Amino acid sequence: MAVDVPQSDLRLIDGYVDALWLEKGLAANTLEAYRRDLTFWAQWLAEREGVGLLQAGKAQVLAYLGAQGALQRSVRSSARLLSCLRGFYRYHLRESRIQVDPTADIDSPKLGRPLPKSLSERDVEALLLAPNVDEPLGLRDRAMLELLYASGLRVTELIGLQFSQVSTNQGVVKVIGKGNKERLVPMGEEALDWLQKYLRYGRPALCAGPPTEVIFLSQRGGQMTRQTFWHRIKHWATVAGIRATISPHTLRHAFATHLINHGADLRVVQLLLGHSDLSTTQIYTHVARERMKALHAAHHPRG
Repeated sequence: MAVDVPQSDLRLIDGYVDALWLEKGLAANTLEAYRRDLTFWAQWLAEREGVGLLQAGKAQVLAYLGAQGALQRSVRSSARLLSCLRGFYRYHLRESRIQVDPTADIDSPKLGRPLPKSLSERDVEALLLAPNVDEPLGLRDRAMLELLYASGLRVTELIGLQFSQVSTNQGVVKVIGKGNKERLVPMGEEALDWLQKYLRYGRPALCAGPPTEVIFLSQRGGQMTRQTFWHRIKHWATVAGIRATISPHTLRHAFATHLINHGADLRVVQLLLGHSDLSTTQIYTHVARERMKALHAAHHPRG
C-alpha cells in the first residue's frame, strides 16, 4: 500500500524549489525536475524507512541510489539525482534545519567521457555525393564537405577560410585555430579538385556583394554563418538517406576516426586536428575500438 508523502516534506520541497528560483533563476522545466526527484525520494523514505526528508541519513541515501541503479538508470541520471539531493541537504544545512548533510561523504558516479558521434565511410561517401553540383550552391557545398572531411577543420575555421590561407599548388590549408595557433593541413587530391571547381565555376556566380577574401560565400555573397552551414549539412544528410543526427563537427570526428581506423599515428592526427593535448585526441582511439568490437561481434565465429 502506497504511503503519501508527508505534507511537511512537500512544504520543504516547495521551499527549496522556490529558493532555487530566487537564487539561481532556473528554468521551469529544471525546477520541475528537481521537484519530481525530491518527491520520489520523499515517497521512498516514507514507504521504506518511515522517516521524513530531514531525518534521512547516509545509509538511506546510499540505499536509494542503489535502488535506482537496480532500475537501470544511467550513470549520468544517477549523478544528476545525487546532485539534486546534495543541493537540497546543503540548503537545509545552511538554514540550520539539519546538523549533518547525509550526502556529504558520498562520491558522485564517474561519468565516462561520451564518445563523439561519427559516420561510417559509406555514409560519408553518400553525404559527399548528395549536393547537386550543377548549381553554384551545390558545388559550393560539395567543396566544403570534401574539404571538411579531408582536413578535419572546425566549422568556424572552414566558413572563415580566406584565399591567403590556401595553397592550391602545395595542396595545403593554413589554419588559425583555437588560441591563434597556426597549423598546416593537407587537403588531399579529391578535396583540392572540388575546391578548384568551385572557385572556377561556383564562386563567381555567388559574388553578389562587396569584394571579400572569404572563399565560401553565402547566397548573398557574404560569409556564411555556422547556422547556415549546419542547415545545409542536415539537408544533404536527408537527401543522402542518412538517419543519424549529424552536424559539421560530425565530419571532423569522421575524419579523425577513419584516419585511425586506417592506421594513422595518433600524434599525426593530433597535429591535424590542432589539439594541444594528446588526451583530447585519444578519444578517437576509443571510437575506433568500438567499431572494431562491433565488426568482430558481427563477423567472427565466436563474436
